Amino acid sequence: MKHIPQRTCVVCRKTRDKYDLIRLVKHSDGTIVLDLDGKEQGRGAYICSDGDCADRAVKKKLLNRAFKANIGSEEYDTLEKAFSELRSGE
Repeated sequence: MKHIPQRTCVVCRKTRDKYDLIRLVKHSDGTIVLDLDGKEQGRGAYICSDGDCADRAVKKKLLNRAFKANIGSEEYDTLEKAFSELRSGE
């Protein structure tokens, strides 16, 4: 039996399998991107793949705490668009 890593959603704080979550990465230049492959370098945070946690993270600006930085509203707008594209592609 292979070990499946566990991660915690930064929004709902539930522990789930790593592969059931979406990874967000903050690069050294301050940009935040979705890391669908899980191989991007930078500080990472995980969000449940259902739409509710993603919406709450953007609406309540919960990624500020996860990335220990003040994230601008432009970055949140970009993330909101990326989440909506991800949902429409599923």
